[in-house]
Parts: sequence; C-alpha cells; structure tokens
Amino acid sequence: MSTRNLPPSIFAIVMATGIVAIAAKGAGMPAVAWPLFGLNVLLYPLLWGLLITRCRWHHDAVRDDLRSHAKAPGFFTIVAATCILGNQFVTLGVSPSAGLWLWVAGVGFWVGLTYTVLPWLMEQEEKPPLEKGISGAWLVTVVGTQAVSVLGTFVVDDLPAGWGPFIPLCFWLVGGMLYVWLISLIFYRIVFLPLAPGDLTPPYWINMGAMAISTLAGARVAGLADRSPLVAELLPFIKGGTLLFWATASWWIPVLLTLGAWRHLRRKFPLQYDHGYWSAVFPLGMYTVATKTMADSLGLPFLAPIPAVFVWVALIAWAVTFGGLLVNQLGRFRFDGTPRTGPKTN
Repeated sequence: MSTRNLPPSIFAIVMATGIVAIAAKGAGMPAVAWPLFGLNVLLYPLLWGLLITRCRWHHDAVRDDLRSHAKAPGFFTIVAATCILGNQFVTLGVSPSAGLWLWVAGVGFWVGLTYTVLPWLMEQEEKPPLEKGISGAWLVTVVGTQAVSVLGTFVVDDLPAGWGPFIPLCFWLVGGMLYVWLISLIFYRIVFLPLAPGDLTPPYWINMGAMAISTLAGARVAGLADRSPLVAELLPFIKGGTLLFWATASWWIPVLLTLGAWRHLRRKFPLQYDHGYWSAVFPLGMYTVATKTMADSLGLPFLAPIPAVFVWVALIAWAVTFGGLLVNQLGRFRFDGTPRTGPKTN
C-alpha cells in the first residue's frame, strides 16, 4: 500500500489488536494477550512512521482527507489506539507510567482533532449529501472520546487532586452526547435513504462498538464513587446510563448480523479483505471487555457467560482479519519480491 493511499483510519488495527488482547487477559488467556501486546508495541510506532511519511511527502492527500466528511473521522482512531495501548500497559502490569503518558498524548490528539477537524468540516460551504458524508465511521469520534475516559480511570491517582474522577466523568458524558447526535443521522441514513450493498461497509459495526466502549467507560467511572463525592452522588445516573449503553450495544448485534447476511448472502457482495474490517473486529473485542467489566461493577454475575463466548468470537474475527491482511499484502508482490503487475499482453 502506497503511503499516499494510507487510510486515515489505519490505527484501527492497533485498536482491534489492543482490545482483543485485553479481552483475552480478562478471560485468563495470558498466552494470547502477551503476544498481541507485543504486536501492538511494534504496530503503533510503525503506523506512526507511515503516517509521518505520508504527511511529509503527500501532505496534499492528508489535507484532502482532513477536509473530507467521509474520511476525516478516521483520524480519531489515533486517539483510540493511543489510549487502548495505554490500557494494555496498565492492565498487563507492564508500566503504569507509560499508561499515563499515553493518556496525556491521547488527550492532546483528541483536543487537536476535535477543535481543528470538526470546525473545518462545519465551515465548508459545499458539503456532500447525507448519504455520502455520514456513515458508522463518524462514531470513531465517540470511540476516541470514551477511550480517553477509560484510560483516565486507570491513571486517576496520577492526576491533580479533585480532577482525577472529574475528567473521565466529563469525557464519558461528552462521548454519550456525541453518540446521540450522530446515531440519529446514521439511523436516518440507513433506514430512510437508499442503501446499496457497497454502502453497508464494515465500519457500521462501530454503531455497536461506540456503545460498547461507552458501557466500559461508564462501568469504570462508576468504580470511582469512593474517590469522588460527585461521582457518588451521580452513581444511580451513571449506572443507569451504563446499562442503557450496554442494552443498545446488544440490540445492534443481531441487526448488524442481519444486514451483513443481506449484503453478502442475498446480494452476493464479495467477501474479501478490506481495512474497514478492523472496525468490525474492535466492537467484538470491546463488547467482551465491556460486558465483563459492567457485570463486575454493577453486580450482574448472570452476564458472565456472554463475555466467555464473545472472547472467542473476537479472537476468531481478529485471526481471520489479520490473515486477510497478510494475504492481501503478500499478494501485492511476486514470489521474487517484485510488485505484481497486470497480465502480460502480446
């Protein structure tokens, strides 16, 4: 893949790998969690190298993506990937200080993207029609916001006194409102406007993934009640919101499976590797972690079988997608290492 054509959402690979690793650790599979963590430690700087190269040599393409309603939200995968990698450093007990610095970086990326990209899109006089400009990819803005909240709950002791629980709480609330605003447009687009099989791209799974990470953030924030009188006072609201988010995420799963069957089985849309499938792997891993965390936080042990099953679904989805990535990349070259070209003609 040329760096010019590097997708803005390229960091979705780190997001998916990181959350599946965390899900595996929670399921008692360290032999899976640690290699995935090691892979993420390699992927994260590698992707930054590719992105910096693209900014250096193809800054015009980067500028166009940042001003594209369809592509610009993909840059928020940088925020989510940074914070999820930080979660790995903390939950695996590798380096809490690395988790803190990655949280600081995640906040910086979130601020930079939120208050540059979104105003640029708002200020444009010529804008695409709704069916061209909106998709599930827009909900990566929610995922990035909630990822900051989740990692913030892990580093709360390192934040200034009084601010520790307050910051994750505020990010959780902002992420929830962003979802309400965006899902209204997305739901309208897929229900009331024509939808071709090619329009139903894998990032629509973020409809569920954004709710799953909102569930995780809410469950984590609820666990800070003993550290903050404000969180303690809001605890019934936080628990209710967390359960609302989980129920909504659960509702989306059969809907998305039905739409996927319509796309590939009924309409015969070819099933082949696409970078967007990482945006479908991530929600499966996140639903696993979110359900387990909520069950523990809200005292719902009867939900335990759900993450026990979904962790395997997430692992299989990750393995299939990663295998597709390898085949796709190797397929671009001949066995002698030269790029594949079209068939010869006489």
